[in-house]
Amino acid sequence: MGSGIATALILSNYPVILKEVNEKFLEAGIDRVKANLQSRVKKGKMSLEKFGKTISLLTGVLDYESFRDVDMVVEAVIEEVSLKQQIFADLEKYCPPHCILASNTSTIDLNLIGKRTKSQYRIVGAHFFSPAHVMPLLEIVHTKQTSPQIIVDLLVVGKKIRKTPIVVGNCTGFAVNRMFFPYSQAALFLVERGTDVYRIDRVITKFGMPMGPFRLVDLVGFGVGIATGTQFIENFPDRTYKSMLVPIMQEDKRSGEATGKGFYLYDKKRKARPDPELNKYIEQSRSISGVAVDPKFVKLSDKDIVETIFFPVVNEACRVFAEGIAVKAADLDIAAVMGMGFPPYRGGIMFWADSLGSNYIYSRLEEWSKMYGEFFKPCAFLAERAAKGASLSSLVEQAISRL
Repeated sequence: MGSGIATALILSNYPVILKEVNEKFLEAGIDRVKANLQSRVKKGKMSLEKFGKTISLLTGVLDYESFRDVDMVVEAVIEEVSLKQQIFADLEKYCPPHCILASNTSTIDLNLIGKRTKSQYRIVGAHFFSPAHVMPLLEIVHTKQTSPQIIVDLLVVGKKIRKTPIVVGNCTGFAVNRMFFPYSQAALFLVERGTDVYRIDRVITKFGMPMGPFRLVDLVGFGVGIATGTQFIENFPDRTYKSMLVPIMQEDKRSGEATGKGFYLYDKKRKARPDPELNKYIEQSRSISGVAVDPKFVKLSDKDIVETIFFPVVNEACRVFAEGIAVKAADLDIAAVMGMGFPPYRGGIMFWADSLGSNYIYSRLEEWSKMYGEFFKPCAFLAERAAKGASLSSLVEQAISRL
């Protein structure tokens, strides 16, 4: 992520300092930035002369000494709270008072990240999506303490680096990842009850997503998946589906595409193919969860697979909207399309939900919640809109905007 963010910035003529913990990691980071630019040269999108000028904007360092003159820092380390807290405490000591202190965290509450600083007014989320130099969305996350000037400055940076920025409030997962945390959990729910992993991915790809939930988990990596999943389990324990499938597979040295083995097997060109050994892990997971194969789920229709996976996402999007994390439904539509690859021709998650009707989505979720528990329980906002036969996208009267 750090290399991708650095690439996006230098492509728009921002000088960038890339800090790492040792020479080996620093060299690897700079090499990744070079590879990103060389890819553009190969495609004819960049001349060799431009390549040289662009890479000259990047400087690698191993300490904070050169941070005394920077205007913005983007932290992009692993999702570990204590590490991020230490980094922000260090940044406060070295960076000038006007410097924007941004985190690329995908899930962790910014108040927690900035807990050990006195600079809450300049702490902001700058959540890029992988690969950061390619994906068009920039999720700008503010807390109640974030200065409006910091938000405006980050909006300017976002536009200069050709991103589409959306401004959202602070909570676990923010808008995009919070909306979509039930996506992979619903897929795990189906698998433990007998739906085939590869069929789910095929159906969801046919629906219009760039890849299915299991291929996505492989791409992101099991470590990141478990770290972010833990955040949601801790913060929303009543409505998370807890499966041991991914941790069981990780214990057996499967971590996704990067290691050549995850839900799929990968060759040297990272081409995915199904793994016949996967069923043994699914059986173990079922045993721990106390779930048996249900013939109904083995023969589930494509329509039922799509609805089981996306209706909990719609439900969580309704919560995000009702709580004022997003100030308008269109922001959630943009976030879903540009951040998660939701098919643009379906108009975005809330637009698509409205095409089906709030009453239909509510009744399906209510039925499933009675059979399978709180994971599917419709939120109060969805229940209220369904009772009125109202659109999910119409303005929320009761929510107090966090802007």
